[in-house]
Amino acid sequence: MSSFQICLLPGDGIGPEVTAVARQALEAVGAVHGLSFAFTEAAFGGAAIDAHADPLPAATLEAARTADAVFLGAVGGPKWDVAPKRPEAGLLGLRKALGLYANIRPVKLRPGLEDLSPLKPERAAGADLVIVRELTGGLYFGEKREGEDAAFDGCDYSAAEVERITEIAFQIAARRSGRVTSVDKANVLATSRLWRRVVTRLAAGREEIALDHVLVDAAAMALVTRPASFDVILTENLFGDILSDEASVIAGSIGLLGSASLGGDGPGLFEPIHGSAPDIAGQGVANPGGAIASAAMLLRDGLGLHEAGDALDAALDAALSDGLRTPDLGGGAKTADMGRAVAEAVLKAA
Repeated sequence: MSSFQICLLPGDGIGPEVTAVARQALEAVGAVHGLSFAFTEAAFGGAAIDAHADPLPAATLEAARTADAVFLGAVGGPKWDVAPKRPEAGLLGLRKALGLYANIRPVKLRPGLEDLSPLKPERAAGADLVIVRELTGGLYFGEKREGEDAAFDGCDYSAAEVERITEIAFQIAARRSGRVTSVDKANVLATSRLWRRVVTRLAAGREEIALDHVLVDAAAMALVTRPASFDVILTENLFGDILSDEASVIAGSIGLLGSASLGGDGPGLFEPIHGSAPDIAGQGVANPGGAIASAAMLLRDGLGLHEAGDALDAALDAALSDGLRTPDLGGGAKTADMGRAVAEAVLKAA
């Protein structure tokens, strides 16, 4: 039996609730596929500020570094808006400490949920794409100056940074249809022109990759008019942040989508893309679908357990196809109901 150490960071708001379901899902898959998971739970985000006056305590970072994979529930909330260090600072610190430069966000319209997408059925049909976002460069991490009458945010990229994120996008595309759309603003930005040159150079001679370049404004329009035309979208930090949030609505609920942050030689970080939703925390009505999808990515992309990850993803589809709906999907199912349904679907499919 293969054994793996998983660091759980439940975080804030609904984070502990959806993390519990993700753990339940992993344990169900483990029972079927001969996998053993040892879970370590650590304080993170606002909960860590309350307990340790630090959103990323040293003990939490050490637990994350020594794990095979890290699962995060959610961070943040208005309670900590005036804290010296906000909970989100812990997330940025964790990404930096683990060298996580690639954010992977799959966006898929799951069977039976077509009516929940805000797009017309004929436009949403067939949407199944992955956004690969560079996570540690660009405007968010460039030089900053801020004054009363003027401010400056510097956008900086090196060829090496573009190369490493491009390679990850190409690897993902090679497992799919091989189509990569590189999104930039090369008609205006020097960093985008560098980005386009590097991506083009790396694609040369790669027969398995079909590459095209699209300006970010055109990509934003295409995502809501013909999302099925995309397979893998490769882009820089700011554009990826915006486009991935835009694309999330295609699936009908932000509560259904997971993500992975990868890079370096250490563990990856896996988390649902939704926030901490403090308005519904503790009510047991949060949608854990995104946490389950993130757990499937943890298996596939974090541990290399593709069969187990696919099985968990299929179990989520099965539960939704059977009509299970949390309030955000128009139903009355509880968080725990979905957890049980997915675990049962895993066992049933074995």
